[in-house]
Amino acid sequence: MNRVALRILAMFCAIAFVAGALAGENERFLWKAVGRAQLKLADKTPLTWNVYQTEKKKQANLVLVQLGRRYLALDIKGKVAYYVFPSDLQAKGSDFESGDLFVQSRLMPTTAWTVRDVGPAEMIKLTLGDYGRALDVELPHMPDLRAFY
Repeated sequence: MNRVALRILAMFCAIAFVAGALAGENERFLWKAVGRAQLKLADKTPLTWNVYQTEKKKQANLVLVQLGRRYLALDIKGKVAYYVFPSDLQAKGSDFESGDLFVQSRLMPTTAWTVRDVGPAEMIKLTLGDYGRALDVELPHMPDLRAFY
């Protein structure tokens, strides 16, 4: 009986491990528009653009950028950009929901990254390899609501 009990226990542990790993892969992101963000492509404001972030503090370095019909996912801390297909995004009112957009196979060539704190905002500058143009994103700092309590 001891041997059978150990096998059953090992099987349950393996199932729990696989289920935990799959739950991490299926993480969902809720992207909300950043109201006071600014965006320029080659020193000009595009006709259609938007900037999105999640509300999670630990994901503050992740940004979703809309340039016309094109979407880019930026990892500011890692200084990398990713192609995003519109089919990867599900509209939730004016917001979007998505799975993990930060996949190595969708890595976008970029150069000349600079990230600076410019007072009330963070300025991100990079050059898009496929456009050959500079992208400037200005993100207002997320408010620290703990200061009000």
